[in-house]
Amino acid sequence: MVLEIGMGTDIRGADPTKAAVRALRDALWHNSLSIANALGLDTDSMQVEVTIGVPYPDRVDKAAVLAVLPHGTGTVNVIEGGLEIANDAGDDSTLIAHAAAIVRLDLPAEG
Repeated sequence: MVLEIGMGTDIRGADPTKAAVRALRDALWHNSLSIANALGLDTDSMQVEVTIGVPYPDRVDKAAVLAVLPHGTGTVNVIEGGLEIANDAGDDSTLIAHAAAIVRLDLPAEG
């Protein structure tokens, strides 16, 4: 039904979960999905497939990312991606994460 995309950063601290959560919020918070209601379905019937691209994907707390979803149920797949930018001193970096959220609905059969 819908593909939403977003970007999130952790400017200081290089926390991949923080960047991933911000990326998903960026994707979701720029939209108001009224399609479920328009079809006579509960918004909690939405199924959301989230993919996060971020450096250090094994360090992302998937439950924290999933907690961002305001409606429906979801899955989170974290892959290597995004961008890491080291500071001049080399003792910290900025992480950039990208998020894609695919929203699906099971539609009732016509007839």
